Amino acid sequence: MGYGVEKQKPLPVVYEGIKLEAGYRIDLLVEDKIIIEVKSVDSILDIHKAQILTYMKLADKKLGLLINFNVQNLKSGIKRFIL
Repeated sequence: MGYGVEKQKPLPVVYEGIKLEAGYRIDLLVEDKIIIEVKSVDSILDIHKAQILTYMKLADKKLGLLINFNVQNLKSGIKRFIL
């Protein structure tokens, strides 16, 4: 018994009526509610924040976590986003 988690979930993009099936891929989608993007970078940049916000808008999800594993204290590597 655990959480429902989808890995590398395709996120289609529709542009002018044309559907691109795998326009983006969500790293983890938990319980069809929470988007989790995983990074291992020196620091979280604005482009990383824009990425998760875009995924959240396209997938119509209200909660997202951006997790950077390249930190000494994992707690400091987690950023929460709410739409």
